[in-house]
Amino acid sequence: MSSSREFRWPVRVYYEDTDSGGVVYHSNYLKFMERARTEFLRSLGFGQAELRDDLGVLFVVRSLALQYRRPARFDDVLAVVTRLKDFRRSLMTFEQKIYRGDELLTEATVDIVCIDAEQFRPVIIPAVVRNMIDPE
Repeated sequence: MSSSREFRWPVRVYYEDTDSGGVVYHSNYLKFMERARTEFLRSLGFGQAELRDDLGVLFVVRSLALQYRRPARFDDVLAVVTRLKDFRRSLMTFEQKIYRGDELLTEATVDIVCIDAEQFRPVIIPAVVRNMIDPE
C-alpha cells in the first residue's frame, strides 16, 4: 500500500473463476474487487465482524460502473488496485482497476455507503474508521 488511499491486492485466477473457454466469468471481477476492498479495510485494522459487532456499521455497495477492456484467463496472476477517490460523511467512492502485469483488464467506480447494521439506513462513518481511511 503506497498510502492510506491506495491498496494493491494480488489475485490468481482459478479454474472455478472461468467459463468453459478459460476466460474469467464477468461477475467474478466483482468478487475480486470486493475482496480487495475488504482487505483494504483489514489492512487498516477493521475486519467486517469488528465493524458490525463493535461499531454497529456495515459498508455496502450503493452503485457501480464497470468497464471490461481485456479478458483475464485461467492461471493469470492479477493485481486489484483500489484507490479511494472521494470520501464523504457516509459515502466512499473507490476507483478499482484489475491488471495483468501492466495491462489494464477491468476498471470500476464503486460507491460504498456506511449503514447502521440494525436499521440498514445510512449513518456517518465512525470517527475511528474515518481517521484511518482519511487522516488529512
